[in-house]
Amino acid sequence: MNGQSGSEAKLVFPGLAGFYASVGDVAVTAMRVVIGAMLLMHVSFKFKIGAAAVAANIMAKNGLEPALTFAYLSIAIELVGGICLILGLFTRFFAAAAAVEMLIALFAVHLSKGYNIGAGGYEYVLLIGAALFVIAMRGGGPYSVDRFIGKEL
Repeated sequence: MNGQSGSEAKLVFPGLAGFYASVGDVAVTAMRVVIGAMLLMHVSFKFKIGAAAVAANIMAKNGLEPALTFAYLSIAIELVGGICLILGLFTRFFAAAAAVEMLIALFAVHLSKGYNIGAGGYEYVLLIGAALFVIAMRGGGPYSVDRFIGKEL
């Protein structure tokens, strides 16, 4: 809304309305797939160092106990959730779970370091968490396994 009661913003170029309508679902699907791929890239580091190192160097160091449980949960959410987001399978559940994980990371790890990601700040987890929240609210969309099977969590 543009501040006028009950009205919506009008396009400056009304001829683009059809284009926007035709690519909206594709754009949201692309965001879902990219976020899923980013979770997979993020978890690859955790696999490289191992769950015990994740527990000791990340979870316990930041006060997340039991550290090994938190390590395995984050690995599972990022691995299975990343794959499921790419496929659009159980989309709402895994997007919500990963959004909660990012919220925990925001408060437990990154907030005290400021905004800048270069200094270990919360810039990345805030952006990814917000995108995951939107995906959780919207669901898998028309280009998803959820839609294909006709069910979603």
